[in-house]
Amino acid sequence: MYYLKTSAAFDSAHFLQGYHGKCANIHGHRWTLEVMLSSSSLKDSGEKRGMLMDFGDVKKSVRTLAREHDHALIYEAGSLRPKTLEALNEEGFRLIEVPFRPTAENFAKYFYDILSGQGLPLKSVTVYETPENCAVYEAEEE
Repeated sequence: MYYLKTSAAFDSAHFLQGYHGKCANIHGHRWTLEVMLSSSSLKDSGEKRGMLMDFGDVKKSVRTLAREHDHALIYEAGSLRPKTLEALNEEGFRLIEVPFRPTAENFAKYFYDILSGQGLPLKSVTVYETPENCAVYEAEEE
């Protein structure tokens, strides 16, 4: 089995509604998105012969995804009052609403689904919340 791995980082804030602890408050992270691709074979002809995939193509997809989530408040749908959202929008804050609680575990699956939808042969997606703490999502074998 062959594997490729690349990563990209972004800075964003989130909070966990209904959580009883520090993470209930808005706080930021330097999130790192690490992507591992896998294949049992390499390209056997053409410009990309001997490659699982061109690193440039993989990096472009991963960096684009990181850039789209950079410097934003990422929040769960329904977790902020309409007046709060209105005020944040009036102030010009960048907001990203997601349909899940914004945990590292949920982000790992969310990013996995986006990247696999682009046709990348994913093995796993790892999301680091801090340099020491991460969550990994890997699809079950079919």
